Amino acid sequence: MCISSSTTSSHLTDASTSACSRSLAMPPSHGDLQLDGEPPAGGQGGDVAPRRVWVPGPVIVGAGPSGLATAACLKARGVPSLVLERDACVASSWRHRTYERMRLHLPRCFCELPLVPFPPGTPPYPNRDQFIAYLDAYARAFAVEPLLGARVRAAAYDAAIGFWRVTVDLSSGEDAVTSTTEFVSRWLVVATGENAEPVWPEGVEGMDVYRGPVMHTSTYKRGDEFAGKKVLVVGCGNSGMEVSLDLCNNGAKASMVVRDKLHVLPRDILGISTFGLSVFLLKWLPIKWVDTLFLLFSRLILGDTAKYGLQRPKIGPLQLKKSTGKTPVLDIGALRKIRDGEIKVVPSINRFTEGGVEFADGCKEDFDAVILATGYKSNVPSWLKEDEFFSQSDGFPVKTFPHSWRGKNGLYATGFTRRGLMGSSYDASRIATDIANQWTEALARNIVAHNDA
Repeated sequence: MCISSSTTSSHLTDASTSACSRSLAMPPSHGDLQLDGEPPAGGQGGDVAPRRVWVPGPVIVGAGPSGLATAACLKARGVPSLVLERDACVASSWRHRTYERMRLHLPRCFCELPLVPFPPGTPPYPNRDQFIAYLDAYARAFAVEPLLGARVRAAAYDAAIGFWRVTVDLSSGEDAVTSTTEFVSRWLVVATGENAEPVWPEGVEGMDVYRGPVMHTSTYKRGDEFAGKKVLVVGCGNSGMEVSLDLCNNGAKASMVVRDKLHVLPRDILGISTFGLSVFLLKWLPIKWVDTLFLLFSRLILGDTAKYGLQRPKIGPLQLKKSTGKTPVLDIGALRKIRDGEIKVVPSINRFTEGGVEFADGCKEDFDAVILATGYKSNVPSWLKEDEFFSQSDGFPVKTFPHSWRGKNGLYATGFTRRGLMGSSYDASRIATDIANQWTEALARNIVAHNDA
């Protein structure tokens, strides 16, 4: 791994910025700049202008795998960056919103970030702690030091100066905001990803009447906390299946709400990862043929899932993923528990009651706890003041992969491909190359201008 020794870690730059960095980062005029039609952004009281900081390289919002990968790829190309992270650590979602026994769904070779493989001895499917350790080592390897406790309030492109203005509330670990800073940069990289905020179901009657605990899978940690209890898991995607399995393995009586049709595939086929096999086959065969093969293998290995209340969609698993982004479930043992009756499949919820729920078929059942495996969503529309590159409805780039990484005016997106960590790595490499080319061209122009002078 070769890292340019001339680049420094993601440090902030004020008026003391070097002449070279200043010429790359500064707009033509840097007086009391203000976004069109907006009052000056305030500090805690709203009437004090925030401190303004010029950033010579790109501002990256998010210090998860996507943000770290982009910062690392930029660093390897000699471009500094500023990484902003709202939480107090890197990869906070992996640390705080995953349960303890979780393992990666895909083999490690498909989950590596650019330039650095997993260390020798890592199992084919790394567990949660191993992946977090890998991300920590990755950040150290490239000296990526995010500004922690930095929650982006707003980011908008100022056409008058040709720069992005990113207003950030800074905190010291507590909820209270200690200061507000406006970062100004030529480039903005959105790396908050597909799973920034938990999704809570709306319009379900009586949820406020239910007397038991209700939690999202983002706060679920251990199944043994529910030993001997009846637990309803709402959702049947990979999270719902795995949480149900973890509950069952720890002595809980799990019921899983299945509202939609879904594809369940074996994690491995003939000793080969299903995902890896799909990547190989799609190089040679049409997607419909690959879907047909996968459904055949799934029938042979898993049996007819419809017999257990898991109806398959008419469209194949890979076609469905491509057209809607809905990921097939990779089975790690939950289907056997369903088949054996240890995990109960139940229909959608009509309403909550004091002790449990009433299902769509009219049956009522009491539960000691409810866990919502209802997924996550992007939070980009809440802070990015832009409506051309990102959709306001779902917070994803309007263009689909492989064209979802670059917008206009120096705006980029990474981690929104619906292709997991492989997609993040692809985005990070493309973004870093594009910005590095602009950085080099600008530096060359400055040298020529200096020599002419």
